[in-house]
Amino acid sequence: MTQITKSGENHGSADVPPQDSDFELIQYQSPVGQLAAYLTKDPGDGQKHPAIVWITGGDNNWIGDVWTPNPRSNDQSVSAFPKAGIVTMFPSQRGGNDNHGRREGFLGEVDDILAATDYLASLPYVDSEQIYLGGHSTGGTMVMLVGECTNRYPAIFSLGPVAAAQQYGGEYVYCDINNEDEIAVRSPMLWLHCVESPMYVFEGAEQGNWEAAQVMADSNKNPKIQFHKVPGHDHFSVISPLAETLADQIIAGEVKMTPEDVRKLQ
Repeated sequence: MTQITKSGENHGSADVPPQDSDFELIQYQSPVGQLAAYLTKDPGDGQKHPAIVWITGGDNNWIGDVWTPNPRSNDQSVSAFPKAGIVTMFPSQRGGNDNHGRREGFLGEVDDILAATDYLASLPYVDSEQIYLGGHSTGGTMVMLVGECTNRYPAIFSLGPVAAAQQYGGEYVYCDINNEDEIAVRSPMLWLHCVESPMYVFEGAEQGNWEAAQVMADSNKNPKIQFHKVPGHDHFSVISPLAETLADQIIAGEVKMTPEDVRKLQ
């Protein structure tokens, strides 16, 4: 059980997307109560569609604008997924916005993301067997932790994670960062052996957290996990080309990022 020593800003109620956007504001049930999320609208075609839960970088306990077009150099909205017809969900987590619960920073939030996945699986227009998980930066760290405790996703995509929670220097972590036990449960590198679903870890070669990814890659003995250094991209520009390639593979029904696929990213 964690001991929370500080709190973070809740940022107030999540904004309601404009009516002409692809997204709507919904509430999903987590272990701590109702939490806000942005979800692409029902396609209304009577079909079941693949879906993805996406965790953004930075302070991802809260959600903000994911509908305004972003430059390709830093597309936090991962617009390629909704454009491809993939049902896309951005869940906030405990303690963010006006949500129930207290922030735990890379711990209880795992349960919130799993609950968001349950919500997606309950929707009649979502293929419950084709729900993917992805995230960028702090979101990349979160999805690694989620993937280390469940095998429910056909594939997991982690962009720019860190290996250990103390690498954030106390930011986004709400426990005593000097407590080794608290940090251990929040550090993906210690639980790589638990991953049972295909997990792809990416980072741009030019700037970012590749050193942390390399530490994990060097210690990893789990064949389910692949680590890819993406040439010609940094921590942010890597998002768009990866999302586009992954969206194509998800729609085609076969996600299998190879080193050759990574070399072709533009």
